[in-house]
Amino acid sequence: MNKVLLVGRLTRDPELRTTPSGMAVTRFTIAVSQNFTNKNGERGADFINCSAWGRQADNISKYCRKGTLVSAEGRIRTSSYDAQDGTKRYTTEVVCDTVNFLSSRTGGESTSSRNDFVPDANELANMPMETADLTEDPFKSFGEEITLSSDDLPF
Repeated sequence: MNKVLLVGRLTRDPELRTTPSGMAVTRFTIAVSQNFTNKNGERGADFINCSAWGRQADNISKYCRKGTLVSAEGRIRTSSYDAQDGTKRYTTEVVCDTVNFLSSRTGGESTSSRNDFVPDANELANMPMETADLTEDPFKSFGEEITLSSDDLPF
């Protein structure tokens, strides 16, 4: 059985992309504290690459930022590709089926056991309206382009 459960904080803002067919995919990294300490009494962390698809991807991109505490449940996926220099590169990530937001937008601990973050009326009133500038490619600074086939989709 391939099942993963993580609890940790996002190490950077999530990156939202869209496949050519219009499916949203978000990539993010979770820092998970290790259960043991080193000889100096400090805890280390593991940095786990994750992805989420569809509506879940949209919600993560919209409501999570660097430092947000989340729990993620999913499966490990490994893959490989040929780099531009001709070497074979290997990747490992957790494809998330469920991501629960455990802290508020301001980073404080949540006092409820909600499965999804839903902004309250005050937060909605203070959220700026987003407008899209379609004169410029919004993904030009996201790095190298990835191509996904239907075999890459988790469903």
